[in-house]
Amino acid sequence: MALRYIRILLQMKITWSLLFSFFLGALVIPAIAQTSAPNLPDMFKNLPQPIFLWPNGVPGALGYTEADKPRLYAFLPQTKSTNTAVLVIPGGGYEHVAIGHEGIQYARWLNAQGVTAFVLDYRVAPYKYPVEIQDGMRAMRYLRAHAAEYGIDANRIGVWGSSAGGHLASTLGVHGNDAAPLPGGKNDSVNQADAKPNFMILSYPVISMQGPEAHVGSMKNLLGETPDAQMQQKFSNELGVDAQTPMTFLFATTGDATVPVENSLDFYRALERAHVPVELHIYDYANHGCGLCGEIPELATWPLLLRNWLMHEGWLPKDAPPMPPAGPNYPFWPPMLDGPGKPQP
Repeated sequence: MALRYIRILLQMKITWSLLFSFFLGALVIPAIAQTSAPNLPDMFKNLPQPIFLWPNGVPGALGYTEADKPRLYAFLPQTKSTNTAVLVIPGGGYEHVAIGHEGIQYARWLNAQGVTAFVLDYRVAPYKYPVEIQDGMRAMRYLRAHAAEYGIDANRIGVWGSSAGGHLASTLGVHGNDAAPLPGGKNDSVNQADAKPNFMILSYPVISMQGPEAHVGSMKNLLGETPDAQMQQKFSNELGVDAQTPMTFLFATTGDATVPVENSLDFYRALERAHVPVELHIYDYANHGCGLCGEIPELATWPLLLRNWLMHEGWLPKDAPPMPPAGPNYPFWPPMLDGPGKPQP
């Protein structure tokens, strides 16, 4: 299938081109490591230690197992090119967390270019709203509250969400501190930080919770089998965009059979009407969930477009190290890793 993508800028310029560019680079392994197992694939060796979001008791917890303890993984580049950081939120339909190819792989792609990344493993079904949203808010607040420790700028923290992770990411961008109730109150120092990101990267995102474009699985897992109409409206994030919504980069495919492309189109239109800088890339292809898409030649160019956007908007310096080739997808979940998003048998 011939590659065709539509590049839509705020100025409504449309450019057609074929891009097949791969850059050589080394994947960076974080310095903070847990014990490696000899039978693990190399991509999953030396993973960072988990940072528990609620070390003094998890609000709304249904139990005390690993599945009840949301956490972050800090991926630190060997050499930083910028004080920008990115919170990475994998997808999984609010049922599990695709932490391999939509989390760890993204983080290492960013690390190779000198960007600090944090991967979120958040609670999913049987948990329901507000828990998932609170975990995302807490993660963003944690990064801001601890920015100095990681050598990052609290005003230069973006979020990168895929599929249902794109819904959680866009919820942070659209609703910010009003996305969900604040457990623990402002007496908690982390909760005093802002939950709204400075920019958003959304890969084939779930945006709407109503109408024919809603991803039914994500909607039911987040809001319940018979969701309240007001909640569906609130978390149809295209309806909440305003001039304070962060600038956004969107990537999707026309023939996505899982999350209709209208999610990305409607969010783009809402941002454009609000005069928020936005860039949208739609490929004439049918796919959902391919991550960096290194094994699909027709889609493997999209990370270069993202890199160009990050440079254009000033989040990544123009002399940053070259991006690595996307390569094959990491497995959905690392062997021997436990956490809230681990797929259940």
